[in-house]
Amino acid sequence: MRFCPYAHRAHLVLNAKNIPYHTIFINLTEKPEWLTEFSPLGKVPALQLPKEEGNPSLIESLIIAEYLDEKYPEVPLFPKDPLKKAQDKILIERFSSVTSATFKVFHADTEAAPDSLTEISKGLDIFEKELSSRGTPYFGGDKPGMLDYMIWPWFERTAMLKYLLPEKYQLDKKRFSKLVAWRDLMVNDPAVKGHYLDGETYAKFAKARRENVHDFDMLV
Repeated sequence: MRFCPYAHRAHLVLNAKNIPYHTIFINLTEKPEWLTEFSPLGKVPALQLPKEEGNPSLIESLIIAEYLDEKYPEVPLFPKDPLKKAQDKILIERFSSVTSATFKVFHADTEAAPDSLTEISKGLDIFEKELSSRGTPYFGGDKPGMLDYMIWPWFERTAMLKYLLPEKYQLDKKRFSKLVAWRDLMVNDPAVKGHYLDGETYAKFAKARRENVHDFDMLV
């Protein structure tokens, strides 16, 4: 599904590591019967591994990301230090507070937006503080790492909010100075640019979904 942020994660890792791949987008409201052959739970993303014995498949974005990082170590994304890797995985998990609040804004009516935007800002405070403490442009250091790519899909989608909300929303440049600078760098990252959509396109899909129109083929 082209608009799924979790599938987006897998594409970012594949792009960052320059791994050749073929993508099949599916309609999540009318899932093809064959999907369960690759994803028993009917989830996306699902990654088929045709070069492995038995053609196995993996599901869950974080599992796929970690597998690819270990399978293709030439471009490492997770820190090599076990403790730092564990700490980054904890931060990815903590970002779930932002993702859940973000979905409320994207797919609910505008009356729910103020409280959800407050939740998002509180969640982002953690990452603003973390990036500041690291003293590097990216969470991964001088270049994006796994943490950067795992949280990016939701930052990319915030660009749609100016089309969805009565009052245009943007990150507070004073409160989130490090994250704003990080966001501006990430937009120009080759892996990000390879799967990028603008805010207006995301908003068009979100508006249609609010009206119970699931136009998964709008980009075809």
